[in-house]
Amino acid sequence: MSENLLELRNVSKAFRIGGLVFGTRLVAVDDVSLSLPAAAPSILSIVGESGSGKTTLARIILELERPTSGDVLIDGHPLFEKGGAGLKGKDYYRSVQPIFQNPFEAFSARKKVDRYLYNAALRLNIARNRKEAREIVAEVLESVGLDLSRVEGKYANQFSGGELQRISVARSLIPRPKLIVADEPVSMIDASLRMNIVNLFLELKEQYKVSFVYITHDLSTAYYVSDYIGIMYRGSVVEYGPSEQILTDSAHPYTELLLDSVPTVDHKWERDLALPDLEVKEFQAQACKFAKRCRYVEAICERSIPPLVQVSAERQALCYKPVDFDPQATGKHAEVLQS
Repeated sequence: MSENLLELRNVSKAFRIGGLVFGTRLVAVDDVSLSLPAAAPSILSIVGESGSGKTTLARIILELERPTSGDVLIDGHPLFEKGGAGLKGKDYYRSVQPIFQNPFEAFSARKKVDRYLYNAALRLNIARNRKEAREIVAEVLESVGLDLSRVEGKYANQFSGGELQRISVARSLIPRPKLIVADEPVSMIDASLRMNIVNLFLELKEQYKVSFVYITHDLSTAYYVSDYIGIMYRGSVVEYGPSEQILTDSAHPYTELLLDSVPTVDHKWERDLALPDLEVKEFQAQACKFAKRCRYVEAICERSIPPLVQVSAERQALCYKPVDFDPQATGKHAEVLQS
């Protein structure tokens, strides 16, 4: 058994914007390396603003996009191995399942919702017949707080957004996956119901021993639900590690900026975090992509790519700032990773 359930090794994904002659190459995911341990079920949140590359990263893990370079491994098995020898087909879908942003787009308006659930059980060989499939479907629906009688024979437009997202979660549980990748799963749901879905992830993590990759722009729910957090900016993971360490003592200035935008009891949140327009030149920068917005910027930040620094045993930051930390003053040991 592999030490890591999920492992990304120097994963990059480039797209071409515009025509063949005058088009521009945009690296939406830029040399990302991170891992999710296999020893116990856990939740990894990938947090970033719109255009950070977090959805592209999720699509790579879900095999919906092929990386331009780098390797993705699930439980030690490569997804994109040359020659097609990696984890494929039913073996992959038994291990990894998706939950998408808009539940109304996940189900056809012309097909009854329960048909999706039965098909998942039968086509992945989880059930041998319709009777067994019905038992499995009833069980997973119950685990998300729904009764089969409430779902059976109905179409997507007969459910609320929250109910339909719970059905999406139930469908993802049918093959008993090791990993669920949830891409902004609460952004299309009424604010009063969002925490119900987030709490459901915590319950299912323990009940089904399943890990989650939770893609979100909401740092507050990420802190609440996560064991690990990766902060993305302009295609790069700028900070990664245990959630409590990152969100109580951030090492990267962008994480600080995100934290400053979260409302607290004694600080009124008067407006959304002001973010600049997505600019291709920031993705292409051969220096720190965050330099123009950083309160700690130095000359070196604007002329060279920052190092990946090992801030603590499980924590990394793509920044020059932690290199200057005084271990005796801060209790941190900052060590530049060797490539």
